[in-house]
Amino acid sequence: MSHTAHIRSHRKPRRSASSLAVRSGVAGGVLSTLAVAGAAGYANAADAEPVTQTLQLPTLTADVATQVAQSADATQQAAANYELQAERDAAAASAAKQAKADLAEAKQKAEAKKKAQEEARKQAATRATRNAGRTVLSAYASAGTSNVTGTSTVTGTSAGTSTGSSSATGSAASIVSFVKSQVGKAYVSGATGPSAYDCSGLVQTAFKQVGISLPRVSQDQSTAGTQVSLNSLQPGDILYWGSAGSAYHVGVYVGGGMFVGAQNPSTGVVERPLSYDQPTGAVRVL
Repeated sequence: MSHTAHIRSHRKPRRSASSLAVRSGVAGGVLSTLAVAGAAGYANAADAEPVTQTLQLPTLTADVATQVAQSADATQQAAANYELQAERDAAAASAAKQAKADLAEAKQKAEAKKKAQEEARKQAATRATRNAGRTVLSAYASAGTSNVTGTSTVTGTSAGTSTGSSSATGSAASIVSFVKSQVGKAYVSGATGPSAYDCSGLVQTAFKQVGISLPRVSQDQSTAGTQVSLNSLQPGDILYWGSAGSAYHVGVYVGGGMFVGAQNPSTGVVERPLSYDQPTGAVRVL
């Protein structure tokens, strides 16, 4: 006997052939069943309709929808308010511009009206002066040649001339000759000659040549003699402007519708037709 015969073998005991056969049969049956089931499942899958999957989105709740609507209304209202304000601003700017233009136009019309009124007044004054001059000259023209006090003759002449014939004798002729000889001299307030005169100074000095003493100022000279009509003037008569007793200017009538006077600093002593500056009245001293 071997010395290892009494030790058990470490190898697993071999299975019997019958056990293996049984197990093989079971395994084969299972595989066959799986194969048949797989084939059947594939066939069913091929014949089945495709599956469609539907996704359902969440819906808005009533509160959220209300909030969205309110926000949209508020936005729309704000836009309308902005548009309305813009329209109001534009209208205000347009109104202010129009008001400014209207004011400027009104001022221009007022200034034009004022100028027109001033021009009308000037023209009316000019016409009045011319008409007065024409009246006086017409009176002279209609009278023709007239005898004055039997010693002096005055012939009517047309306006604007200083060549009308006039004759005066005695004291009147001396006064007329003197004042004409002073034409061209200067006007100086308060002066009585011989190189300059004011209006009353010339008249006073002229009458002094024939020994007649007159008051110094025009107010008193306008009442120094007898009041006479401007239609009955004689050479040597004193003409005055203003009213008797308060005259502001005087001169000497030299005949032919002319007078000599110390008018102002611009003209000095001049000889002019009565229409140049129509006198108010006259006094006769001679």
